[in-house]
Amino acid sequence: MIIYNVTINVQEGIHDEWLQWMKNEHIPEMLKTGKFIKALMTRVMEQETMGGITYSVQYTAENKEKLKSYYAENAPKLREKTKRFGDKILSFRTELEVITEL
Repeated sequence: MIIYNVTINVQEGIHDEWLQWMKNEHIPEMLKTGKFIKALMTRVMEQETMGGITYSVQYTAENKEKLKSYYAENAPKLREKTKRFGDKILSFRTELEVITEL
């Protein structure tokens, strides 16, 4: 399994709007692509020196091919929708390979 991790720092002024959008629109849209089997959203507990509130959203894909398919077929459209928040969010993405799960 592959975890597609997106870490996002959100400025406090748009936090509530962004959080509702993530929970009610963006994460459900990601799952509707059929490329991911589940999603987990967590809040980073440490305070950022740059301010804001940081989250990690982990989308689980069955394999690398599903993730590649997401990049090719869905990522551009879904990433475009995040532009509504402009420079008030900062995100980076990482791919993680699941080695074991107990």
